[in-house]
Amino acid sequence: MFEDMGKTLILIGIVLVVLGLIMHFGRGLLDLGHLPGDFKWTSESGHTTFYFPLASCIVVSVVLSLLMRFFSK
Repeated sequence: MFEDMGKTLILIGIVLVVLGLIMHFGRGLLDLGHLPGDFKWTSESGHTTFYFPLASCIVVSVVLSLLMRFFSK
């Protein structure tokens, strides 16, 4: 049981490191947070801003799902 949990934690760590490197060095390649489906609403007074990165969440979810499916077999 603990071997499986250890492998899973290592995999999650590797995925997070790779994702962090992509987000840091690959700003021009994958502009997460500024995709066409990301919503940003600012009030007329300019004091309140609501931001919901819907498209970015979907992209990250699909990539992580594919990675988990690939590594689970």
